[in-house]
Amino acid sequence: MLFLQYPKCSTCQKAKKWLNAHQAVYTERHIAEDRPSYEELKQWHEKSGLPLKRFFNTSGVLYKEMKLKDRLPAMSEEEQLQLLASNGMLVKRPILADDNQILIGFKEAEWAEKLGDSGNIDTM
Repeated sequence: MLFLQYPKCSTCQKAKKWLNAHQAVYTERHIAEDRPSYEELKQWHEKSGLPLKRFFNTSGVLYKEMKLKDRLPAMSEEEQLQLLASNGMLVKRPILADDNQILIGFKEAEWAEKLGDSGNIDTM
């Protein structure tokens, strides 16, 4: 599993603590220093089945400074993906990705349901 996170993010810290408590096997990646590529984001979006807007960090300073709430509806999917790939701080975090599924943001109940609340977490 790939765990994309921002170390100062309290939600990411909770997610990491949860993963470690469940003995998950994952590779950690700093979302701002090693931001997701356009290709990764496109693949994750397609695999997730979620609206692309869910990939945006809507509570982030950069999102608000860029007034993306008003701009996104007029942007094509291609433009949105390019924008997300341009700065890791625009991307919702944490992201947990593997070959089978993508989890965006941390909701403990959702992660427990999708990953299993037992020692089987490494088989996501």
